[in-house]
Amino acid sequence: MKLRFQEVSVVRRAHQLLDKVELTLEAGQLLALVGPNGAGKTSLLRSALGLLVPDSGQVWLGDSVVAALSPRQRAGRVAWLPQHTSGGEALLALEAVAAARFRFDEPFAVASREASAALTRVGVAKVARRALSTLSGGERQRVALAGLLAQAAPLLLVDEPANHLDPAQQIDVYRLLGELWREGKSIVLVTHDINLLRHLGDPERVRVAGMADGKLAFQAALTASELPRQLGQLFGVEMRELLLEGQRVLIPERPA
Repeated sequence: MKLRFQEVSVVRRAHQLLDKVELTLEAGQLLALVGPNGAGKTSLLRSALGLLVPDSGQVWLGDSVVAALSPRQRAGRVAWLPQHTSGGEALLALEAVAAARFRFDEPFAVASREASAALTRVGVAKVARRALSTLSGGERQRVALAGLLAQAAPLLLVDEPANHLDPAQQIDVYRLLGELWREGKSIVLVTHDINLLRHLGDPERVRVAGMADGKLAFQAALTASELPRQLGQLFGVEMRELLLEGQRVLIPERPA
């Protein structure tokens, strides 16, 4: 699923959230969004979902403008994992994941089967019959990720997908996203940890876009030689490069 931002600007309460953003994600590509807090990363995702209506410009999903699509049509094209999930406390995990398939005209038994498969794939099949209110933050994050899978949309928007997870689980989630990408999904991924991106696999194909003040500051390949300098300028730090098992790791340091 191709995603295109065409000169998109968003202003709310006199604050410029997005400023003439021009960006294209071709079908099957993966883009990592990085930038300081308040840079506009989440606003960019919300505009792609139709939750934030541009004041100027347009967002396209495939051959359609987002604003022209019904909620059910949008759900057939794009799935979202927000940074923070809440609500549905009384639902069982299985029910919450099955609800992500609302766009399908199918019996609950079918939705339940797909939800069970998604929970198994993200490693939390054991919580299927537990209420969301009884789950830890990490378990709830994995259940939300299962909902993303169960929705079966070709484009995935994920905002800090490793939230609430321990280091081993963070790696597992990024490896899963890499698998989905290689299976043909288009992915936009917001992260504050550039080093987790190496667990996606295919680092030469991973694109990184930096955002600041609602604008795109740069775009580069994850393996690009200029990326440490660009990241340093974006965050106001110096980025040291280390090699770990043949892969580059970036370590931020504050200038003295």
